[in-house]
Amino acid sequence: MADAAERPDSPDGEEDSVVLDAKGLRALAHPVRVQLVGLLRKHGPSTATRLAERLEVNSGTASYHLRQLAAAGFVAEDTGRGNARERWWRAVHQLTRFNHQDLAEREPEAALAYLRSVHSAHVLRTQQGLNGLQTLPRPWREVFDMSDATLRLTPAQAQELRREIRSVIDRYPRASAAEDLRETERVWVTFQVLPEGDVAPQEED
Repeated sequence: MADAAERPDSPDGEEDSVVLDAKGLRALAHPVRVQLVGLLRKHGPSTATRLAERLEVNSGTASYHLRQLAAAGFVAEDTGRGNARERWWRAVHQLTRFNHQDLAEREPEAALAYLRSVHSAHVLRTQQGLNGLQTLPRPWREVFDMSDATLRLTPAQAQELRREIRSVIDRYPRASAAEDLRETERVWVTFQVLPEGDVAPQEED
């Protein structure tokens, strides 16, 4: 899913990241593909069968979407694993950057489909987190938070808010599939800066 792995409009200079072009945008305009990329980035290489079990789809569906992702350069066959009967796949990048201001104007339908796919992946991850909340150790239950706030901002203020939040997140270490879990846990952080639906369209001069 879009994991931090699916991070629309990430800052420039991210290591091990891919910037979406029109082809990549269309390739990710499907929620199953966003989730497949997210799983490979989070857990490391896997097979279509194992990924299908995680997503509760059939292996044929997972295989089809993996081939489409491979054609677009998001995943690749892990030739160091498996055998003639079992293909393993790995993520090519760990982050996706989406320059929505330019690309969305050229590909509005694909851009909206991609953002909806990322949103669907976020909803699924939230549901999974809530399902396991009561089984977590108490210290982790105590830091759980799900809150929102409605602000009144100018576009410039919203941009500054987004920059400040990202600067805080960037101070903390990134999670990876090969990390040492003895003292830490993966913590998923998501935020949205989204105008409410009653914003009046701006008149052109």
